[in-house]
Amino acid sequence: MPAPRGARPGRREPAAAREPNGLVIGAHGRHYVVEDRETGAVVLCHPRGKRSDCVVGDHVHWETSGDGGVIEQVAERRNLLYRQDEWKTKSFAANIDQLLVLLAVEPMYAETQAARALIAAAHAGVQALLVLNKIDLLGVDAARARLQPYRDMGVEVLECAIKGRPDEAHALLAPRLAGQVTLVLGPSGMGKSTLINRMIPDAQAQVGEISQALNSGRHTTTTTRWYWMDEHHREAALIDSPGFQEFGLRQVPAADLARWMPDFAAHAGECRFHNCSHLHEPGCAVRAAFERGLISAPRYRIYQELHAELSATRW
Repeated sequence: MPAPRGARPGRREPAAAREPNGLVIGAHGRHYVVEDRETGAVVLCHPRGKRSDCVVGDHVHWETSGDGGVIEQVAERRNLLYRQDEWKTKSFAANIDQLLVLLAVEPMYAETQAARALIAAAHAGVQALLVLNKIDLLGVDAARARLQPYRDMGVEVLECAIKGRPDEAHALLAPRLAGQVTLVLGPSGMGKSTLINRMIPDAQAQVGEISQALNSGRHTTTTTRWYWMDEHHREAALIDSPGFQEFGLRQVPAADLARWMPDFAAHAGECRFHNCSHLHEPGCAVRAAFERGLISAPRYRIYQELHAELSATRW
């Protein structure tokens, strides 16, 4: 077991005065897989105390404890992408450079889920892109049409067939992922595992390393995993998060919702009332844009659904 970087005989500096010596690359409940910054060793760690607020992507201060380690402190984050409903908050990852929302021609994706993920990313200050997979299947034209409003509002949309045309997909995605820490989100069936295995040939080896640290028998899988794309330089990584059915946005006040939807934000400043809800007020520039076809009907329905959800009483 390597000694934590920066260790000195005698009295130690406070954690805040030292550079973090670990990176959280796997999480399962209160078990965290930490990669030592200096040696690259993978260690199973637990947080100090009862609170468990670490997420994959966190830079941490950790120390050896028994045959594992203990996380003493989490360094300040650049960002944190999470979802929040009425009952709980679920964090995806911290300190990411971009969010990749993976969709597919088949099975047909739920547009509202993609919209929610984009809003969460904008709220967290994280750049996002959409990737439409399986474009070699029938139904691609309809899938493209559903994404046109996102292209029109400036969201980057890439198209590929990761399994059907793997070389083309790799050539398209590799430059976009280079040098970036990318969180991959998407419902099951969209091709996330295929994407990761295509972009990272030794992904299964990295999974094995994490599983071994988690003492495989009890914790064979993690809820979120970090994969290095460039094992030597370690500048680019993919973070795989499990699929989800719901994506709550309770962290976003209803009054601010339009701010995080580019097609709405482009017109909201022209409304007659500064606190316009964009639902029924006279002189609403957003509704006028919708009536002129500048905001699509599906997008306006998503806004109505989210505004009602976020306006509900919070307990």
